[in-house]
Amino acid sequence: MYSISPPRERRLLWLLMLTQFTLIMDFMVMMPLGPQIMRALHISPAQFAAAVSAYSLCGGLSGLLAATYIDRFDRRKLLLAMYALFALSNLACALADSYALLLASRAFAGISGGVLGSIIMAIIADVIPAQRRGAATGTVMTSFSVASVIGVPVGVLLGAHFHWSAPFWLLVALSLLIWIGGARAVPPLDRHLSQQPHSLAQALPNLLRLFANPRHLNAFALTLMLTTSQMLVIPFISPMLVANHGIDPSQLSWMYMAGGVAAFFTSRLIGRLADRHGKQRVYRIAVLVSLLPVLFVTHLPAVGFIAMLLFFPVFMVSMNGRMVPLQALQTTVPQPEQRGAYLSANSAVMSLGTGIGAWLGGLMLSTDASGHIAGYGAVGWIAASLALCSALWVGRVSAADTAPAPVPGGERRDETA
Repeated sequence: MYSISPPRERRLLWLLMLTQFTLIMDFMVMMPLGPQIMRALHISPAQFAAAVSAYSLCGGLSGLLAATYIDRFDRRKLLLAMYALFALSNLACALADSYALLLASRAFAGISGGVLGSIIMAIIADVIPAQRRGAATGTVMTSFSVASVIGVPVGVLLGAHFHWSAPFWLLVALSLLIWIGGARAVPPLDRHLSQQPHSLAQALPNLLRLFANPRHLNAFALTLMLTTSQMLVIPFISPMLVANHGIDPSQLSWMYMAGGVAAFFTSRLIGRLADRHGKQRVYRIAVLVSLLPVLFVTHLPAVGFIAMLLFFPVFMVSMNGRMVPLQALQTTVPQPEQRGAYLSANSAVMSLGTGIGAWLGGLMLSTDASGHIAGYGAVGWIAASLALCSALWVGRVSAADTAPAPVPGGERRDETA
């Protein structure tokens, strides 16, 4: 464990939060920019979905493979090197004038972003004592709320008033400033190099053993089902609203801001309900509540901007209401000594589900002669069915302390509190 002063620790946590903020904004801002990107590059919904999924698929795979080499480098040097590559990927995206370059730049961003996510969690584990690690992680994870409430709306406004590449130019500028701050705020973190790391020959078998655990597989399957369900729908809301309902792209920022604020203020309440009434029970209820908003947004009648502004917070809260108990449940699945590796693997599975959902959703959509997006209703039914399957599957997920070695003749499936 490293010993750094409280002021320097706070600066480090804020630096990591800002780094995470740019990663989340980089991924999230692509979805509401869909209408402008599709029009500027003359691409179909399926091609746009492939660009969205390229980030997630590459991020998931790179994050998973990072477990085999991340402990072989000074964390500071690796953080700065990968963040420089992340900034370059955003520069490439901002300069993209063809679909091929856009796709390649998004894949490049996913590769660097997946490794950065693992590095951030490793630095927290190295520097912050265990008794304060939860609060430190919470500080870094506020980046999601900040990205939802500020980052994405600002990016959408820039894209609407200037060019779709404007948010990525902003990310390049922010990344350069944060990189300079990181070079000053992050101390050398190489003490772990004095310990003999696992050989590369051992790394892959250790990773396979993590996935071979039946309890882990049940939990990973739950994550995959829910993230695939969500991303079948979410990336195509903005293109559908612009193409089918005539909503101006500049108005989308207000919707995302309203949804982000609503999700921010309800997350803690949902978390407390999950602690009090059981994570599995609250998850099932949240899935059932979310079915109506999902089917409504994918079978949207003729509505205007005001109606969508009022509805979007309901939709965002319902989506977030499923993720909060899921993430809380996932922390109970591994044994303590496997928690870091397990959560990194679960994050990779989440990224893979995100990419698969966006890719499959794009394949099911088409653009008719009038420029309207068709097939969204069928996507909604599949997303709702998959979410419902996950509500049934969650009973197979059990905590480490309630899932001892299998007993012949039966399988224990206790409710996780």
